[in-house]
Amino acid sequence: MTKSILITGCSSGIGLHAALTLDARGYQVFAAVRNPEDIEVLQAKGLNAFHLDYTDTDSISSTLAAILAITGGTLDYVFNNGAFGQPGALEDLPTEALKAQFDANVFGWHELTKQVLPIMRAQGHGRIIQCSSVLGFVSMPYRGAYNASKYALEGLTDTLRLELLDTDIKVILIEPGPINTAFRVNALKAFKANIDIENSIHRASYEQQLERLAAEESNAKFALEPIAVTKALIHSLESKRPKVRYRVTFPTYLFAYLKRLLPTRWLDSILAKG
Repeated sequence: MTKSILITGCSSGIGLHAALTLDARGYQVFAAVRNPEDIEVLQAKGLNAFHLDYTDTDSISSTLAAILAITGGTLDYVFNNGAFGQPGALEDLPTEALKAQFDANVFGWHELTKQVLPIMRAQGHGRIIQCSSVLGFVSMPYRGAYNASKYALEGLTDTLRLELLDTDIKVILIEPGPINTAFRVNALKAFKANIDIENSIHRASYEQQLERLAAEESNAKFALEPIAVTKALIHSLESKRPKVRYRVTFPTYLFAYLKRLLPTRWLDSILAKG
């Protein structure tokens, strides 16, 4: 029987690669994007495309209803992936910008998950896969808003997994490190929109951040292509006993190990250079 999956954040990068790969693999893929203009692009690629804005509860509800009308009321998998990063030192970060980060990266994911769970309970199975980050368990300077959102996501996901232990609904985290996507483009827009770069005590560091975010390709060592995340996603969907966490890229494995091994002050000295 064909398995159905809703994937968010499919305009580019991880979400787009996952949607195209799973579609070719025989899944019934529902590819969701925040920008309605991207729908036609996805449809031209042969995908079932929908508008879903995590910051709009009505958008989440209407999109899910449209999908259920196609599937007959069932949905096997959800891959929560759409997100953005708000750069900037925490002392320069407007509280409204932090709220916007959580609206998109946490609260919207929670709302979609809440609406999906009754469906999965009724059908007796399901899997919810959350795309977290290495920054969901270690912190780096000037990424505080994104760090906080991913730390929150990890806590919500771990709790949900415990609350669903007596069901056949599995909750899984994927924790990528640096992946070559358009993530930096959106982060650069948020940086310029919400941070007073010129008048900040962190201006010198910001200039380096601007150069990094404006680069066409990631300058991060060990950066991988989206296929690395898709491979983890496929295993999480098709394995009878999927992992609780899938770590993707060498830095993710390295920092998970160092966090267990090193005293906090030693680890801080390494992360502060990030």
